[in-house]
Amino acid sequence: MRAVITVVGKDAVGIIAEVSGVLKRRGVNIVDITQSVMSDLFAMVMMADISACTVPFGALADELADLGRRLGLDVRAMHEDIFNSMHRI
Repeated sequence: MRAVITVVGKDAVGIIAEVSGVLKRRGVNIVDITQSVMSDLFAMVMMADISACTVPFGALADELADLGRRLGLDVRAMHEDIFNSMHRI
């Protein structure tokens, strides 16, 4: 099982480290990542393998959202199945 994780907000040192730290603690593996900085806007999309996650997916999504609020970012995690259903033509 995989999840799509997005992070958007004002660029700052350590964003990737903070997000990947949460994923590491929860047993989630990052399988692909892309990020861009445009002026001071940071945007990142991660594909993560959640099959070994140590907490329910909803708890992981909430933890990432809480991290985002603390850092002043919008951090969202969406199960790949939901993401694909939303973007099907």
